[in-house]
Amino acid sequence: MYCVSTDEQREKLDLAQTILGYRFEDERYLLSAITHPSAIEGRPVKYSYERLEFLGDSILGSLVADAAFHAYPELDEGGLTRIKVSLVSGSSLSRVAESLGFAEFIIFGQSEQGTGRRGLHSALENVYESVVAALYLDGGIAPAHDFVKRTLITEMSEDMAKEPENPKSALQEKLQEEGITPTYKLVETQGPPHDRTFITQVYAGLQALASGVGRTKKESESKAAASALDILLGTTPEAKQAKEAQRTAKLEQKAQAKAAKAAAKAAKAAAKKSKRDAAAGGAAQE
Repeated sequence: MYCVSTDEQREKLDLAQTILGYRFEDERYLLSAITHPSAIEGRPVKYSYERLEFLGDSILGSLVADAAFHAYPELDEGGLTRIKVSLVSGSSLSRVAESLGFAEFIIFGQSEQGTGRRGLHSALENVYESVVAALYLDGGIAPAHDFVKRTLITEMSEDMAKEPENPKSALQEKLQEEGITPTYKLVETQGPPHDRTFITQVYAGLQALASGVGRTKKESESKAAASALDILLGTTPEAKQAKEAQRTAKLEQKAQAKAAKAAAKAAKAAAKKSKRDAAAGGAAQE
């Protein structure tokens, strides 16, 4: 984080606080949150929104998950996940940020000026997440929760929990948030001409996501897209197993690090004791 040093920064900080309806105790959090990486070229990453975006993403996900969990007690994990993913998607956050006027206070560098701010869509999404983190760091969870509740959770609806009627469109929309367009490849055809079965693989770039089987090419593509969505949302048994394995690995790594730290501490204490004993023995001989 860095201090206010220009009239532009002062003006945009004031505008941001007016729009947010919150006055910061430490404005450096907000200044970093609204500063595009292009404006801090050559300086540490902490001076832009990149680190805050990481923290804000986690806080935002937790707040939305909590709201959905309590609002819809009859929904299963898959439905709750679809609501969360829909609300925190890049298109959702950038739309909300734009409607609030965030574009007016983002601080861009010279490389972005005069280009029509080609990365504005992404910047709006990132700054929304960064602002959540800045509010949390400055005032705790309450102002962050109030902001998310007022600006985003009001758009939550149970319709978001429904399985997409058109899986291919839903998958394309999700992947295009990362600038990726899904592609489909027919990998196998089975059965006689009057009773064909088609197997299609869907790709994100060069990475195969999932496969689908259908009586027509269109049906096989649709099923492949639906399977890919389930994997990306983490609602399949395989995705859950992978998630659990990752959690277990992290716990084991943490336990090993703790044990190594304890062993190092014990060794250090033993070395100190040995040194004291040697010193005491030498003094006794004198």
